[in-house]
Order: sequence, then C-alpha cells, then structure tokens
Amino acid sequence: MSKDIIRNPIIGEDLRFITSARLPWKILEGKNILVSGASGFLPAYMVETLLYLNETQFKNKLKVYALVRDLKKAKKRFHNYRGRSDLKFVVQDVCKPLHIGKAIHYVIHAASHSSPKYYGKDPTGTIAANTIGTYNLLELARAKRSEGFLFFSSGEVYGDIPARSMPIAENMYGYLDPVALRSCYGEGKRAGETMCVCWFHHYGVPVKIVRPFHTYGPGMALDDGRVYADFISNILYNQNIIIKSKGTAKRTFCYLADATIGFFTILLKGKNGDAYNVADKNGEISVRDLARMLIKLFPEKKLAIRLNANVKQAGYIKSRVQRAYPETSKAESLGWAPRYSLEDGFERTIRSFL
Repeated sequence: MSKDIIRNPIIGEDLRFITSARLPWKILEGKNILVSGASGFLPAYMVETLLYLNETQFKNKLKVYALVRDLKKAKKRFHNYRGRSDLKFVVQDVCKPLHIGKAIHYVIHAASHSSPKYYGKDPTGTIAANTIGTYNLLELARAKRSEGFLFFSSGEVYGDIPARSMPIAENMYGYLDPVALRSCYGEGKRAGETMCVCWFHHYGVPVKIVRPFHTYGPGMALDDGRVYADFISNILYNQNIIIKSKGTAKRTFCYLADATIGFFTILLKGKNGDAYNVADKNGEISVRDLARMLIKLFPEKKLAIRLNANVKQAGYIKSRVQRAYPETSKAESLGWAPRYSLEDGFERTIRSFL
C-alpha cells in the first residue's frame, strides 16, 4: 500500500503527530496486536496509528487483529485500508471465548458501550463486555504469554467525588450506587480493572489500565447522545445549540490525538498492574461555556444557544456527577502531556467532518 494512501487530511496530520511522539515504537515492530472493539471511536485511532507505523517506520510489519461484532461497520470505518495484509478482522462477540491460532503479543481491550444512551437500552451488554469479555481476553493473553495488555477503563470508576477533594487521583473513589442502572458501566469497569489486577498478580499477565475522561475528535459518532457530540452536530448542520440541562456541569475534554499518545504511553511505558488517568486538565469547561465557545469559533453561522432541560432521550441515563476534574501527574511522569487547546481541538474536529 502506498504511503500516499487517501485519508482525511486532519486524520493524516493527527497520525503524523501521534507517531512523532518520543515513544519506544520499535517494541511493536513485527508483533501481532489484538484490538477488541476495534471500530470504536478510541481504539480505531490506535489501529490507524499502528497501520501508519507500518507505512512509515517499520520494515518488519506488525499485524492488527481487529476484533469486531459488526463487519459492515468495521469495513466502513477502515475503508481506506481495504486489501491490506496487516489488518485482519476477527468477527465475533468478545463475550464468547476466542480461538486465534497465531501468536498474540499485545492485547488492547476496548470493546464496550461507552455512550450513556446504551446504559438504559443494553445494560447487560454494557457490563458483560467489561466482565465476561475481559475474562476471555485475559485468558487469551495468559495462554499466548502476551507481552502487554491494555484495558480501557473510564473516569466513571471514580463515582461521585466531592468537589473539595479534587483533583481526582488514581487512588480516590467516590459513591457509585451498584443498584442504579447507570452503574452497569462504572461498576463493569471497576470489576474489569480488578480482574486485570488479579490476572497480573496470579498469572503474571502484564496488564496496564487507562482511564480516559471525555475525549473528542475526528470519527466520533455525532449521534452519541453526549452533549459535545450534539453540539458538534448542531454546528455542522447550522442548527442552534440546544442545552438539555442547566448547563452548569463541568467536564474535562481531551483531543483524540493527544489521548491516543497517552494510551500508547501507558501501553509502552506504564507500570504493570497500575492505572493511569488520561485527560486534559486544561480542558475543563462547563456545558454552557462549551456551547458558547463553539458558537464563537464559527461566527459566520450566526447560531444561538437555547436552554431546554425537558428534552428526553430514549435510553439515555444522565450522570449525577456535576464535576470530574482528574489528576494526571502519573501519566505525565511517563512523559505525556496534551498539546491541543480546546479551541484548536474542537475546530479540528469540526473541520474533519467537513
């Protein structure tokens, strides 16, 4: 495949930026890497990064085994890479045992519903991917004597932490109601993390855990249901922004290329059996101020903001957490730091869809 492979120019810039990071990329050369949930928003950029390393840095090509449930969706997401021998789709549910005849040197487990719109629609599928699916992949990594295992957890594991206790370090935990339906995600991630640590201490599986907070960028689903996806969709389709709450909740937002470098940093340099926050501390903003910022980025559209807290979304279960401000010094101690500002990141994201 030519190095001039046709791709979105913003994504092309991001891949050059990601692979220019000072990481020990050579560790991955010639390896077989299984990525579960490969066509999902976050892992898909990791897959593209791995394939880009083959195009630009590796003579001995690595091979990506992309574990997906929906082959049609996966082929659409990776349509620029069709026909490549370094990308193989493995089509099955992660909750079923995996039988792969080849060596698997690294496992990246990112298969899970992540949008709150699924927590009400498919709570069993949400928790199963993070428990049963995690078991299956840990067992695969154990059998294959894999060199690395990265589990995608979430900032949701912290639950509701009082504002006075922030920033949230990796050893802090707040209230999470196990009988609340929305906890299918947070409790599932907590259980998955504990399983990873058990397999590390009992069997020596070299697990590392990454906890992303809100991440945005090219390729994100505009029907995700979360406010920032709704806002980007509004901007793209020249619609006034409707805030379906009071707009006072605060979140930290990290641009996808920055976050992807963070994920690889944890995989390649993190401590086995440990967890790391990946978020942009400088990217904290309230929902209302985010809407205002996006309006200002595209003044020519002459859009307005409307408040309508009574809008209901089928299956969507809102979080009771008003603020989740993370501590990221552990990831920063490995040499990682976000580079893109909120304005630059969101402008790039919207441009990528154009």
